[in-house]
Amino acid sequence: MPIQLVTTVAGLKAESDRLLTAKQGVSQGLVPTMGALHEGHATLARTAVEQNDVVVASIFVNPLQFGDAVDLDRYPRTLDADLALLEEQGVDLAFAPSVEEVYPGGEPLVRITSGRLGDKWEGASRPGHFDGALTVVAKLLHYGMPAAGLPAGSAGSGGSLPAYRAYFGQKDAQQLALVRRMVADLDFPVEIVGVPTVRAEDGLALSSRNRFLSEAERDAALVLSRALRLLEERAKAHEPLGLDSALAMVESQPLVELDYFDVVDPGTLEPLAENCRETPFRGEGLALIAAKVGPVRLIDNVPLSS
Repeated sequence: MPIQLVTTVAGLKAESDRLLTAKQGVSQGLVPTMGALHEGHATLARTAVEQNDVVVASIFVNPLQFGDAVDLDRYPRTLDADLALLEEQGVDLAFAPSVEEVYPGGEPLVRITSGRLGDKWEGASRPGHFDGALTVVAKLLHYGMPAAGLPAGSAGSGGSLPAYRAYFGQKDAQQLALVRRMVADLDFPVEIVGVPTVRAEDGLALSSRNRFLSEAERDAALVLSRALRLLEERAKAHEPLGLDSALAMVESQPLVELDYFDVVDPGTLEPLAENCRETPFRGEGLALIAAKVGPVRLIDNVPLSS
């Protein structure tokens, strides 16, 4: 079935409700994106399609997430290619609103605040980024929410509210943690599903920004995933992580300007201490890294378990 494109909130709600009724669906999935889609987004979409009767993917470049107007203007817009990729995965609806549709009357006076969890790591390097991201995610979660009171049989016994899930990539680990915290703290009726990072054959985490890397810069960027993989192997072997040696590996690459590299608690994002460095690794952790490679800021991470 060809994908349907809608550009208004009213159109999204009408079409998603119609599809749930027509399919006698009991679940709806939402895949929020900013477009410029790649295989990582395709994996998100496929996962959503496998787990839900109706799937909506949003395509919206959120201006609140960009501290630099040049970076906002530079962000690639590839709507036709994005729609083709989503259709190949079986997505039912693409929601591609204008800025005016999402923020009628201009930037919102009230926003979601990311709090202490959003002040560190990416939040420290990009002030206000997560407030903007959470604000638009909150709006998208409301837009994509299945309506109550659909005809009996179309959304479960007695027309009850369908199951509702939203899909985010593990590559943006801090964003995923913040969305989960927001949903828990503010009682959003949605399940947040994290999908593992998709990588190119050489190990580089897929990102819409990778297209801006030169050949030499891309080769240099591989040190990020190599350093993370080293920590992952040490954790699995119950060895000390030796973060300093992994850090030296990254810093030896002259084209890479490191921002941060640390091992944190997956839930709180607080740094883990001695466990990471001089004693055998036990338990769970998350290795986070961010760096500029040429003009491009890249982030990556890997879950650690012993």
